Amino acid sequence: MTLNQLRAFLAAYSNRSLSAAARELGISQASASELISRLEQELGVSLFLRTSKGLSPTPAAEELRPHALECVNSARHGVEAVQALHTLTGGVSTFGVLRYAANYDLADLVVQFNQKYPGVRVRMIGLNSHVVAASVASGEIECGLVVLPVDTDHLEFRKLARDEVYYLSSTRAANAGPVTIQEFAAAKLVLYDAHAGWKDPTRRQLRDRANLAGLSIEAQMEVEHAETAYSLVAAGAGDSFMARGILDSLRSEDNVLSFPFAEPLYDTIALVQRKHGYLSPATRRFSTFAQQAIAAQTGLTSLV
Repeated sequence: MTLNQLRAFLAAYSNRSLSAAARELGISQASASELISRLEQELGVSLFLRTSKGLSPTPAAEELRPHALECVNSARHGVEAVQALHTLTGGVSTFGVLRYAANYDLADLVVQFNQKYPGVRVRMIGLNSHVVAASVASGEIECGLVVLPVDTDHLEFRKLARDEVYYLSSTRAANAGPVTIQEFAAAKLVLYDAHAGWKDPTRRQLRDRANLAGLSIEAQMEVEHAETAYSLVAAGAGDSFMARGILDSLRSEDNVLSFPFAEPLYDTIALVQRKHGYLSPATRRFSTFAQQAIAAQTGLTSLV
């Protein structure tokens, strides 16, 4: 069994025509027919029935197809990986990043990558981490940076760094000390990432802590952007929480104070991809850029 036989089989399967399969492969119809005939001889079965409408796959063809695809794709991926060791001149990288990537100085990742690999097209998608994780699991995105916890079915992840989360208030006494989950649950809260809601990883951690203490958390106001929540805290409309990386990029000369939680709370940043999934050479290289950018953040604690 050869790769050329499998390619001819797959082309015939998708086109339902030997002549169309031959055109797709750039060979003669006789050559395509010979390749499939040899494959049938080796397997001892017929793969297609010839009908007036073209080729009709047999049950044996249906069984063979996924394995043939896996073999042909694995060979192609191997070639791409070896070629990428020397040069990266094309392809597309699809990569998900933290919604607040700009606050962690990740916004210019594409610029840096493009300067080094101008022939590669990049799709960098910034969404809430739970959406990035779902998009990776579905195959829409090859891999991405997320804050844990996210639903990790069909995913594998590598923890890169963590960022401490603080309680924000403009009305709490400066010497009041760390914030307990009981105080947090009782506070008048302004929460951001309204669309993600309690699927947001940081919110999930706080909700789980409250549940363990027999408490519930209700937001007085929910807004979409961290910047809006910070402004509302500064205006005295309520209290909130924010990871240090985001907070430091928003902090201004105002009355907003930050307090640690009594039980320290962290956003853990991780690189996620599908279990046993294939990453294109372009995306592998882009993920390396992203990991280096995270490692360079002075405010983060490295977990690598």
